[in-house]
Amino acid sequence: MPYPEIRPRRLRRNAAVRRLVSETRVDPAELVVPMFVKEGLTEPRQIASLPGVLQHSRDSLRKAAAEAVQAGVGGIMLFGVPERRDPTGSGGIDPGGILNVAIADVVAEVGDATVVMSDLCLDEFTSHGHCGLLTPDGEVDNDATLAAYAEMAVAQAAAGVGVVGPSGMMDGQVGVVRRALDAAGHTDVAVLAYAAKYASAFYGPFRDAVESCLDGDRRTYQQDPANLRESLREVALDVAEGADIVMVKPALPYLDVVAAVRAAVDVPVAAYQVSGEYAMVEAAAANGWIDRERVMLETLTSIRRAGAQIILTYWAVEAARLLRERY
Repeated sequence: MPYPEIRPRRLRRNAAVRRLVSETRVDPAELVVPMFVKEGLTEPRQIASLPGVLQHSRDSLRKAAAEAVQAGVGGIMLFGVPERRDPTGSGGIDPGGILNVAIADVVAEVGDATVVMSDLCLDEFTSHGHCGLLTPDGEVDNDATLAAYAEMAVAQAAAGVGVVGPSGMMDGQVGVVRRALDAAGHTDVAVLAYAAKYASAFYGPFRDAVESCLDGDRRTYQQDPANLRESLREVALDVAEGADIVMVKPALPYLDVVAAVRAAVDVPVAAYQVSGEYAMVEAAAANGWIDRERVMLETLTSIRRAGAQIILTYWAVEAARLLRERY
């Protein structure tokens, strides 16, 4: 039936109608907030390249975690920033290391009110900044790194974490972590696999947040931004190795990958809206070029529409509050 009988604008005439027929909604419970805790801090510290995001002290981290729970976020992903680093990243395995004590702090503060997650990678703890152990000639040693990841996973589980996030893109990392957790009796700890993690230029502000010591780049283990089929292979391997959730990182430049992964697997799919995505919007908004809140929610909606049911975003707490007001 042609115009004027068919008028799609009828379903856009006001906010109530648009809300009624909205096809995609972001729920606060689907949002995960990344948080950074720095060893030795007594007060939280602003991260210059991530406006509004802090390096926390242990005390301020507990308060921020409680606020996130009150806002209704679905999870908290923890990253540790140690005072000292070494070639093997031993601080990530040490039960008294900053990330492991922070896990225990947050679990004690919020209990089961939200999902406490932790980054499972050595890059924040190594003096060279790579995600694994190095061979004498400076190459990342995949299999030696896996042994360290296994120890790190058990240390995080012992601290009380609910979900570990192996993010180093080592071949076989999910299977090794799963077996180590099970052997240590932590069968209920879930694995969120950074299954499709690209060697992206969007990570710059994050490296400021963790005070990265990286020398060189990570292109020998993170994925080529040109490749999609490779991501599906990586995801399939991680699911076969026991991943409970798979993730695509970054999010906005890789929405096609998110959609393809969603179509390929029957486990939950996550996407990480990374620091560079966040910083670009914040910078444009600070210059008055865009409507910050509208753009924030539009980006999250686009990631959800592409198929990610879990979104890691630095806006999680603020967005959760806005969404609760809206719906």
